[in-house]
Amino acid sequence: MNALETPTRTHYAVHYKTARINDLDIFYREAGPQSAPVILLLHGFPTSSNMFRNLMPRLAGSFRLVAPDYPGFGQSSMPDHKAFEYSFENLAKVMNSFVESLGLTKYSLYVMDYGAPIGYRLALLHPERVQGLIVQNGNAYEEGLREFWDPIRKYWADPTPENRNTLHFLVDPKSTRWQYENGVADPSLVDPTTWLVDQVGLDRPGNRDIQMDLMHSYQTNVPMYPEFQAFFRKYQPPTLIVWGKNDVIFPAEGAAPYRRDLKNVESHMLDTGHFALETHGEEIASRIEEFLMKHNLKR
Repeated sequence: MNALETPTRTHYAVHYKTARINDLDIFYREAGPQSAPVILLLHGFPTSSNMFRNLMPRLAGSFRLVAPDYPGFGQSSMPDHKAFEYSFENLAKVMNSFVESLGLTKYSLYVMDYGAPIGYRLALLHPERVQGLIVQNGNAYEEGLREFWDPIRKYWADPTPENRNTLHFLVDPKSTRWQYENGVADPSLVDPTTWLVDQVGLDRPGNRDIQMDLMHSYQTNVPMYPEFQAFFRKYQPPTLIVWGKNDVIFPAEGAAPYRRDLKNVESHMLDTGHFALETHGEEIASRIEEFLMKHNLKR
């Protein structure tokens, strides 16, 4: 190669699609060959499948990647919270129907934040489908719910309008930006369009009530943590942990307990915050590639 030549790299297109699920339009991104091992990417709060926008083309040479938006998030339908139950049980049911509509019978789960209880509920419904886990700041242990959750716990214990209103700060622009920048050594690495796009979704009329309903519903996940852990122990999916160790929402204390229940777990604590893909995307992509290929996952 002479000095003027540059190495070529195959570009893999990301496709933007919509599936009709139970009278809802579920938007999703898809990339990679149909015949490749599947990774189902489940986003967190307050984002959408947009959080995987850089990861998907990076991995599409080796995997089929599918990243849906939940109802009320991103570009999926957003029915009024009085007409549609925004609970983690219901979101998991919609995601299960979505998975079945695409005919996905085997997949690795990439779970982050809200994606963890949704993904683990899917795993309980169909454990035979789960080939592996990629966990990015996704909690399944009470050790991982620390001080940040105190005002939310207060709302759980006493769901008054006053306690609900106290949580409105969580959907404010300042808080959305904070989620991306807190714990990040070099905030200039974080693309500001990320929190701007998220905030557009949060600012839609009626979305604040949707998010408050989900904040209240999160308490239903905590009693299921032992069920999630029993799934880990029984089925022992190979698990890769790529965790932003400076996150205060789902802190590092939530990562360590996975080793209690999983024998085949590889853990990497990254020097970043809640949205680790924004600063450590290439490292996470490389570790996913190495880990899943090492375990010879097939479609």
